[in-house]
Amino acid sequence: MSHAAYGRLATRFARIATLGEASAMLHWDASAMMPPGGGAARGEQLATLAGLRHELLTTPEVADDLAAASAKGEWEEANLALMRRAHRRATALPTDLVEAAERANAACEKVWRTAKARSDFALVRPHLAEVVRLQRETAAALSDALGLSPYDALMDGFQPGIAAADVEPVFAAYESFLAEALPRAEALQAARGTPQPLPGPFPVEIQRRLCGSISTRLGLDYDHARLDESLHPFCGGTPTDIRITTFYSEAEVGKALMGVIHETGHALYEAGLPAAWARQPVGEAAGMAAHESQSLLMEMQACRSDAFLAFLGGELHGAFGGDPAPYATANLARLWRRVSRGFIRVDADELTYPAHVILRFRLERALIGGELAVADLPGAWAEGFTRLLGLAPPDDAHGCLQDIHWHDGAFGYFPSYTLGAMAAAQLMGAARRALPDLDGSLATGDMAPLLGWLRANVHGQGSRLGFQDLLRAATGKPLDPADFMAHLRSRYLQ
Repeated sequence: MSHAAYGRLATRFARIATLGEASAMLHWDASAMMPPGGGAARGEQLATLAGLRHELLTTPEVADDLAAASAKGEWEEANLALMRRAHRRATALPTDLVEAAERANAACEKVWRTAKARSDFALVRPHLAEVVRLQRETAAALSDALGLSPYDALMDGFQPGIAAADVEPVFAAYESFLAEALPRAEALQAARGTPQPLPGPFPVEIQRRLCGSISTRLGLDYDHARLDESLHPFCGGTPTDIRITTFYSEAEVGKALMGVIHETGHALYEAGLPAAWARQPVGEAAGMAAHESQSLLMEMQACRSDAFLAFLGGELHGAFGGDPAPYATANLARLWRRVSRGFIRVDADELTYPAHVILRFRLERALIGGELAVADLPGAWAEGFTRLLGLAPPDDAHGCLQDIHWHDGAFGYFPSYTLGAMAAAQLMGAARRALPDLDGSLATGDMAPLLGWLRANVHGQGSRLGFQDLLRAATGKPLDPADFMAHLRSRYLQ
């Protein structure tokens, strides 16, 4: 076995990662800055970069070095294992399929923007059908190579080691829990009365400054980050050049602010990844469920806590002035922890949010498996949503057109949201045990103790540990949905 072979692999994977960074910046630009007419050229640019990454990963030299390589120490061994995994996935796919999928995703995403604005599924349907066709082809090829079902092979690309069979019982149990908990939470909420609305309007420029100030408080370093606007809030870029976005409305401040807090959670994870392993597989995040745990820990667990809301209320009143009463902790808690059955996933409270994910998990699995045709998606969506939350979407903009994910080829991602929410509750419980005065810190807007714990136990671990082993090391057990449901009972049912 040769350590020189490992060194050659490390050099090659650094080049592959650098191409990925360029692709990430082009994706950010497409959502935040690019004029509408740039879509076709951007699709070709992204396809070319995807093809180059794929070719670098699948040359015979890579296979030879993987066969000959030896690693020194735990981190190198984990890195080599991840290199082999990446090579196995890549060699299952021909380059022309990789590039075709990237082009189709870019074309569909561009049309989706117009279709969503017009609530016109028919406009994007043929483009989505092409995306689904190529995703099915991709899933079938990966399935053969990895020994997984086609849908599991796509899930594995977002959260390795988690399969549909792992998710199904968790989601079924949550659906049963929700059927009992939701009406109880609604009744308790009604008994407490209606909270005071915050007195807008909220000028966008003041919102922008406030969002920047709060994200800085959370630990985001704007020497290595930007905050911009986009149709769909997201975090992109690279660990040393992070791009987050949100969407502002002068009528309402909470949506933009909580969106920035959520995306800052993602950004802090990226910024805290082990710098010594930058541009190596082991230096990346431990999957998208792990990533979502960090955004949801910040948004739902930490920043919607009574302690942090006490600090945030003062910041809001200082920014916008007026009557201080609506910014009181109890009123903010009733406003921003309000349970409400609604159509839009990104606006959902944390009790009903998993229902939105369960629906998408079932539909995308059926799309990839061929049991659901793209043309039948709106009807299947309406039927499933009515069953889960008792509401029928009034139009496709409030239904199957609301998310970018499928139109950008991201099939198998959605389960990560709810797995991440469950992991966030589990991690926050462990952080509270390790930091007995955590609420005291949050009440003054001091996120340093929590961020330090996350840096040591999650961010700095990179991909050295899989999702379940990461949770075991940080909390003493693998994913336990009971922690999430206990959190919801405490917050909404008492």
